[in-house]
This record gives sequence, C-alpha cells and structure tokens, in this order.
Amino acid sequence: MHKTRLALLIMLAGTLAACGESSTLQVSDGTGPSPKLPQPNKTLIPTVNIAPAIGWPEGAKPTAAAGTQVAAFAEGLDHPRWLYVLPNGDVLVAETNAPPKPDDAKGIRGWVMEKVMGRAGAGVPSPNRITLLRDADHDGVAETRTVFLENLNSPFGMTLVGNDLYVADSDKLLRFAYQPGETAIKTQGATVVDLPGGPLNHHWTKNVVASKDGSKLYVSVGSNSNVGENGLEVEQGRAAIWEVDRATGQHRIFASGLRNPNGMAWEPQSGKLWTAVNERDEIGSDLVPDYITSVKDGGFYGWPFSYYGQHVDVRVTPQNPELVAKAIAPDYAVGPHTASLGLTFAEGSKLPAPFSNGAFIGQHGSWNRKPHSGYKVIFVPFEGGQPKGQPVDVLTGFLDKDEKAMGRPVGVVIDQQGDLLVADDVGNKVWRVSAAK
Repeated sequence: MHKTRLALLIMLAGTLAACGESSTLQVSDGTGPSPKLPQPNKTLIPTVNIAPAIGWPEGAKPTAAAGTQVAAFAEGLDHPRWLYVLPNGDVLVAETNAPPKPDDAKGIRGWVMEKVMGRAGAGVPSPNRITLLRDADHDGVAETRTVFLENLNSPFGMTLVGNDLYVADSDKLLRFAYQPGETAIKTQGATVVDLPGGPLNHHWTKNVVASKDGSKLYVSVGSNSNVGENGLEVEQGRAAIWEVDRATGQHRIFASGLRNPNGMAWEPQSGKLWTAVNERDEIGSDLVPDYITSVKDGGFYGWPFSYYGQHVDVRVTPQNPELVAKAIAPDYAVGPHTASLGLTFAEGSKLPAPFSNGAFIGQHGSWNRKPHSGYKVIFVPFEGGQPKGQPVDVLTGFLDKDEKAMGRPVGVVIDQQGDLLVADDVGNKVWRVSAAK
C-alpha cells in the first residue's frame, strides 16, 4: 500500500474514533421489560468509542458487589472467552478469537473498523484450543492446567452429554469421546453438522447447549452483518438458534431474527431456553438495547427488518412487512451496546442475596456508544421464571480512570463450589466471585 494512502487511512481511523454523536439517555433507560426507544440517529460517521485494551496492573482486580469477593481462579491465559464446568468440577476454557475472515474487512470502512476493533483487544490470533483447569484442593485457585483440546478453529461453546463432548467451532459442531477425569483428548473430533462460516464470517462465535434429555443440541449462529448490508443471501441459516438432532445431525431453525445470540441457558423454574443477544449498531448511542429473552419454538425476533418487536429498521432493503408483523419483542433489555455475551442462571449458586434467583450476564462492553456501556457483570433477578426488577452489578471496575479496558468479561458459569466464574479475554484471567468471608 502506498505510504501516503496508508497515512490517510490511519488518519481516517483516528477521525472515526473521535467522531459521532453521544447518548441522551442513561443505560438504565434502555434496561428492563419496557426500554425507552428514541428515534434512530444515523450519522454520516458511526460513533466509535473504543476503550483501548491495556490489561490489569499488578495486583489490580475488578470490584465485587457487597457481600461478595473476587479473586483470580486462573491467570496468564490467552484470550479466554467461554467456560464450561464438567461433572467432576473441572473447568474448560475456550481460549479463542476470530478466525481468518478476509471478506469481512474489505473496503476502507472494513479496514478502519478492523484497526479500531483491534484496539479493544480483539486483534490477536486465535489460540484455537480448550484448556482444562482443575482446583482439586478447593482453595479457589486452579493448580492444574492442561491443554485439553487443540488445533480447533475458533472454538466457543461446549457441552457434555453422557461421554460425548460437543464443541462449537466457528464453522462446525464437533463431537469428541470424553472419559471422566481425563485432562486431555488426543482423538479427532467427528463433525456432527457444518455451521455457517467461510471468508465472510462476521459474527463467528457459535455456542451449544443440550436439551435436558440430551436428545437435542441447540446451537447459536450470529448474523453475517450489522443489518444485512452484505446481502440477505449470505444470511442463510444465520441470526438464529438451530435445533440439532444429536443422533443424526439433522437440524432445523428453532428460532430466527436473533442478530447475534451468544449465551444460552435453561431457566430452572420454567424450563425454557433463554439467550443473550447483541442487537444492531450505528443508529445512535441509545439504540438498540441488547437483551435477554426466552426463546419460542418457531419464533421470529425481528432481525434485520425490525428491532424490539416491530420497530422497522429503514436501512434494510428489501423490506419485509409480513415478517415484521410476526416479530416478537424480547423479554428484557440489558442496555444499549453493552455487548451482553455471557448468560447463566443462579441455579447451584452459593452467592448471598440478592443473587439467589436470576441470571448472571457478562457484558463485554460497547464500541458504538458515548459514553461507554457494559464492561461489567450484572445480575437480573427473576421471579416465577421471569425477570423481576432492575439489574444488580456483580463485578465492575473493568475500566480505569482514563476509560481504558483493564479487562472485558465474557462467559459466566457457576462452578461446582457454587461460585461464579467469569472469563476475561483482555485481562487473560478467569475471575472467581464468591461469598465474602
């Protein structure tokens, strides 16, 4: 690339990072069962407000809620994003980042966004492995660490059914034979079903959970764009949760119109599947709230044609009013641009009130909002299988006084001791939140 052009592009990246509109509402206004939805504010230059990733200074850690305490369960990891607890208490950590997706960075805008997003800590190569952490003496620190699976392709979700371990790579669902207590799997995985991937793989993370009886697997597949700007033909099978027959690999779309579902979990009282969804960007700092919602079989949740039910997104062409008329409004908003990824329910938790009945949510943090939103772990209280009341902060303090990111929370899970584990992909740690002593 010519040096003059490169310099201009770098200047443009800096300009993009400095420009854009600002929020007129509080994050709390975009939270709850009936969030405020102002008029869209689409600007010529999108709001780009990255918190540069710097990592944790020596001895620093997040701030835990009253009645709880936080400490490192494991440190020195390589971009840990997702967590799964095996029946014997071992913790699996997906150390992962985006796969190569050259078509996603084409053009000046794609190049600039790639550079700007890299400032947030997302530009490192994917380790492509799953690491096993074991705390055999139950002192709250993993003393055993082994490479459990390697040579994967941007792995994310994990679930165990019997002795079959399922791993959602960025382009396929894999099955591995697992023996209780083993610290490494050396055998090749079998492909259960191919998942949407390829050189344009915009939302690459794929998650997987099993039905209670183990007969079905539910796989989340994010969209291939913000709002369909790459053409709807590349969105086939995306922005959806798949239901996969575990025995045959046959699949169907269980629910659609979910822009980027990540966390999935079964609500313990109702038995319903819930998911955490990242909504669309670039129509203002106050739109659109991310959300958690129960997922209805056959339900359509709006993307890309509408948001929060039937609020039409005029940027999308062609429009689809018939589908918009069927769009389901989500159950509970968790703030605009919070990048809410992790989701787990408090079942088995030994954290004190008010954290006994509800959902923990890992909020990775905003890039398209001024001021920042997210960058914390929150708890949404539930009653009778539904959210009840305002969220409560569980872990905060991931940004320093200069609004730089010392850490960014992602996956959350309750461990065998009843503590909350949080993957931090910028701090390269897994945090453990427990009841204060």
